[in-house]
Amino acid sequence: MAQNATIHKIELSVSDMDRHYYETHKLTVAKHPSETDERLMVRIITFALNAHEHLEMTKGLSAEDEADIWQKSLSGEIELWVALGLPSEKVLRQSCSKAAKVIVYPYGGRVAEVWWDKVRNGTTRFDNLQVVNLAEADTDALARMASRAMKIQVNIQDGEVMISEGENVVYVTPQTWKGAA
Repeated sequence: MAQNATIHKIELSVSDMDRHYYETHKLTVAKHPSETDERLMVRIITFALNAHEHLEMTKGLSAEDEADIWQKSLSGEIELWVALGLPSEKVLRQSCSKAAKVIVYPYGGRVAEVWWDKVRNGTTRFDNLQVVNLAEADTDALARMASRAMKIQVNIQDGEVMISEGENVVYVTPQTWKGAA
């Protein structure tokens, strides 16, 4: 019998001094049975890093042809496509053709570095692609924060990210491997 998704209720307060964005989002996030706490928290933090009134979580692992997070214009065009993990070069190409801007957030330490070494040369032609790595130690610490109900505060300033939930605080420094043109 197939397992059901686990529902997480999140109150996400974002204070992004770099983009002058200050808002609280109430999110209901379905955690796929095969999804780890690390990936769930990476999804939440990447939502905070790109927070916008039209940004939304998608079906994620349940839909191969959708981003993990996206932002659409009022007329339905995909303005931002956010992918997590280590997508193939084919998926990167398809994503870049569907959206005005694509951001991939690889994580996993050495595995992410090996993936980037493999796909880096094939990504040079995509001016709308940005790749931002999240360090393994940071995502491991985020995974330990995961619970079914969370009040998360994310402060972003000068590219540095502070995530707090209750008494837990994690500092994340996203590393840009490829910037969008």
